[in-house]
Amino acid sequence: MAIDLEYDPHVVTLIEKTRAFTRDYVLPIEDKFVGNVADAGGDTCRVEMQAAAKDAGVFAPHAPVEYGGHGLNMSDRAPVFEEAGYSLFGPIALNLGAPDEGNVHLLAHVASAAQKEQFLAPLAHGDVRSAFAMTEPAPGVGSDPSALMTTATKVDGGWKIDGHKWFITGADGAGFFIVMARTSGKPGDRGGATMFLAPADTPGIRVGRHITTLDKAMIGGHCEVFFEGAFVPDENVLGAVDEGFTYAQVRLGPARMTHVMRWLGAARRGHDIAVAQVAKREGFGSVLGDLGMIQKMVADNEIDIAATRALLVQACWALDQGSKAGNETSIAKTFAAEAIFRIVDRGIQMCGGMGVSDDLPLARLSREVRPFRVYDGPSEVHRWAIAKRAVGAAKRAARDE
Repeated sequence: MAIDLEYDPHVVTLIEKTRAFTRDYVLPIEDKFVGNVADAGGDTCRVEMQAAAKDAGVFAPHAPVEYGGHGLNMSDRAPVFEEAGYSLFGPIALNLGAPDEGNVHLLAHVASAAQKEQFLAPLAHGDVRSAFAMTEPAPGVGSDPSALMTTATKVDGGWKIDGHKWFITGADGAGFFIVMARTSGKPGDRGGATMFLAPADTPGIRVGRHITTLDKAMIGGHCEVFFEGAFVPDENVLGAVDEGFTYAQVRLGPARMTHVMRWLGAARRGHDIAVAQVAKREGFGSVLGDLGMIQKMVADNEIDIAATRALLVQACWALDQGSKAGNETSIAKTFAAEAIFRIVDRGIQMCGGMGVSDDLPLARLSREVRPFRVYDGPSEVHRWAIAKRAVGAAKRAARDE
C-alpha cells in the first residue's frame, strides 16, 4: 500500500498563507485582549477579522467551493486548521471554529438545495453564526444521546418544539439553530430524534444565561436556550424525520477531529513559547534547557505532538474514505484531548511563575484546552466505546471458532 504524506501544492500554499495571517494579524489581537473574545468586541471583532481573512485568501478552507470556501477534505484540513489554531482567535477569523465549522459540514452533506441557500450559504460566507442545540440539563441528553427529552410535536404545516437546552456554544448572537428534538419514542430509546433548522428570531426561542466556563475564546458563549412552542415549518426539517441520531454522526466524528486540529495548534504555540524560554533562561549554572528534567518535558511534548498528528492523520484518512471511523476518531480524540493538555501543562511548568501569569499565554491556553476532555464526548465515554468494540470483536471471533 502506497503511503503519501505530502500535501498538494495548493494545500501547502494555503498552509503557509494561514500561518502568516494567523501569526501576523490574529495573534496580536488575541494577545491584546488576553484571549477573551467578548472583550475584543465579539461579533464586531469577528466581522473585521473575517474580512481580513478573505482579503488574505485564507477564509473558510473547509466550506464548499460554491459557497466561497476552499473545499478541503478532512486530511487537507488538518495542517491548515492547526495553523489557524495557533491563535485562539484564528478559528473565528477563518470561520472554521466550533460550532459553525461542524454545522457547515453537516449542512453540506444533509441539507436540501433550498436549505443550503437559506442556511448554509450565509453561514459559509460569515454573514451569520449558528448553534447546535442538543445538550440538555440532567436527566436529559449529555454524553448519552438516547436521553433526549426535548420534543417536537407535529402540527399543521410543521412542528412545535418544546425543551430546555444548555451549554449551547455560540447561542448568543446566532442567526439560526440546528435543534435536536424527539419526534417519536421516549427518553432512553435509541432512535426517534429529528434535526430542525430554526431561525433565532422564531417566536418561542429564548436564549438565557451565559454559563460561565473556563474557556473565553468561543464567540457567543455557552448558553441556556429555551424552546417554548417554537414553530418550525416542515421544510425546515433537516434530513428525514426520526433520523437525527444518524445525521449527528455525520457531524460528530469530523467535528471531533477538527477540534483536535485547532487545539493542537494552540498546544504547539504553548510548546514553542516554553522551549524558547528554557533555551535562553539560565539557572543552576546552565541554561535551563540543558537540564535533564527540563529536557524530559521538552521530549515528552515533542512525542505528544507527533503522536497526536499521527492519530489525526489516520482518522481523517478513514473519514475521507467514507468510513464512519468511530474507533479511529474516538482514539484520536481521547489521546489528543489529554496530550494537548499535557503539552500546555508541561509548558507552564517549564516557565515557572511566568507560566501561570498573563505575561505569557500559557495560562489562558491551559484554560481553553482543558474542557476538550469533556467537549464532544468525555474521555471516559470514548474509552468505554473503544473497549466495547474490542471486546465485542473478541466475542464474535470466539463464537465463530
